[in-house]
Amino acid sequence: MAAVSSISPTFRLSSTKKPSSSSTTTIASCSFVNPTCTSSPSRRISLKSSPLHYSSLRHSLFSSTSSSSSAPPTKNKRMSVIMMSVDAGIGVMGTKLGMMTYFEPVGGKVVPVTVVGFREGNIVTQIKTEATDGYDAVQIGYRRVRDKKLKKPEMGHLNKIGAIPLRHLQEFRLTDIEGFEPNQKLVVEEIFKEGDLVDVSGTTIGKGFQGGIKRWNFKRGQMTHGSKSHRQLGSIGAGTTPGHVYKGKKMPGRMGGTKTKIRKLPIIKIDNDLRIIMIKGALPGKPGNLLRIAPAKIVGLNIPKN
Repeated sequence: MAAVSSISPTFRLSSTKKPSSSSTTTIASCSFVNPTCTSSPSRRISLKSSPLHYSSLRHSLFSSTSSSSSAPPTKNKRMSVIMMSVDAGIGVMGTKLGMMTYFEPVGGKVVPVTVVGFREGNIVTQIKTEATDGYDAVQIGYRRVRDKKLKKPEMGHLNKIGAIPLRHLQEFRLTDIEGFEPNQKLVVEEIFKEGDLVDVSGTTIGKGFQGGIKRWNFKRGQMTHGSKSHRQLGSIGAGTTPGHVYKGKKMPGRMGGTKTKIRKLPIIKIDNDLRIIMIKGALPGKPGNLLRIAPAKIVGLNIPKN
């Protein structure tokens, strides 16, 4: 306690009566002595006709010193970091035309393929750099449309480089953007060749609200022997414990209509005359759907190991 009292401020109270013509006013004076301060060792405050409260006294004594010494609050600006997945290389956009059967010339092996066509487009509309945008990327435009199909900001963005009106704009983030320039037309035959592996992204066909059997491949109940539960969901959890349905429970709901990527699909055939490519397997979406085709990411080949 002695150590605390030696550094704590000292308050000295005194009460005096000041004569007046009509009445007597009691004046309470308080002297504040700070042993650690050398510039202003004491301050004197007069409280007229009011009880002495420590909270109000402490506020009056320390308000001026705290306000002068405290610095104005500074805004903590968060640096916005753009976290994007780096593509293995430049890609293109195409239109799904449908599926067919392809017979290999050697051996006659039957391969199910999806035919992807290319309309007018695949033009470089913008080049983003680390200095201006925080990352390196190439923006590609696809599918020419009429001017009135686009909004004025979209037309203004394309008019900066003198490009034609394009419906779809997508970015390919690259580690090296050398060799690309605005309004440059990409040639599919120069980017891909037969046998290359590609990653294809698209929107799946929307199925609407579906039950558990169609959506999650659940097994149905008995159709005979007095069963009254044929295609119903069944139990969705216990009763008292835990007393609620767990999150993520597979139940009926909206099915399809989501973005999906299918990885490492080989290119079977490239036809320059018809401007189509054939990719092995099924691709998301129905005929006429937009597809994004990019080189497949292979760790150790075009993606560095950790």
